[in-house]
Amino acid sequence: MARANRHFIQGFTWHITHRCHKQEFLLNFDKDKKRYVEWLFEAKKRYKLQVLNYIVTSNHIHLLVSDNTKNRNSIPDFMQLIAGRTAQEYNKRKKRKGAFWEDRYHATAIQTDNHLLKCMLYIDANMVRAGVVKNPLEWKFSGLHELLEPKKRYSIIDREHLKNLLYIGNQNNFKESYQKWLAEYIGNSKYESKWSNSIAIGNKDFITNLKEKLGFKVVGRKISKDSKLYQLREKIEEYSTDSNKSNNSFIWNS
Repeated sequence: MARANRHFIQGFTWHITHRCHKQEFLLNFDKDKKRYVEWLFEAKKRYKLQVLNYIVTSNHIHLLVSDNTKNRNSIPDFMQLIAGRTAQEYNKRKKRKGAFWEDRYHATAIQTDNHLLKCMLYIDANMVRAGVVKNPLEWKFSGLHELLEPKKRYSIIDREHLKNLLYIGNQNNFKESYQKWLAEYIGNSKYESKWSNSIAIGNKDFITNLKEKLGFKVVGRKISKDSKLYQLREKIEEYSTDSNKSNNSFIWNS
């Protein structure tokens, strides 16, 4: 097993992925996926992060969050609450012991322009890509429903922040535009590892700026170009039993 690096800087938007231990379908029951969403709502309130999109599948999750807080531990605390409580409740109900999640989650910084939109669409198309549903709205446990039909209570998605990032006016314009983008995207959707195993995705200036801010944490990481986007690639290393080595990465299909 290897470990997923996490490089957090406040003021950025992050695509977070987390898989169940040994790729087991520990979130297979609707009640467990629902509890994950409920803890996501609670964590959002508690740590003031701006949730832009999410999906909870049977064996992994995707979150898209903006961190504009003054607390550098906001995302780690946010994830610890959700993942910890979800695991505790499941293990208690099933009288189960052992790890619920596969080591550490992975976080990729996403530039908030067209790259953000592509990441959102990639998340929403997850269960269609997996062949579980034909229409992403058939999957109940995702932010897509709230993106298209805003909730009056218990909302998770920060629609105002998202509309500002995507330069979209009112909700009707957003719904119409997003449905069109998603329909076009699904026809060509395929698994793209860069969204889940890169340190950052954006244009060259964005990647260069982030790399400078991260400094020694990303020494040896390379900037590469894929089509029209750039990515700061993670350094892949085999897992070591030496507990002092903490720069390993865990890459998965999702």
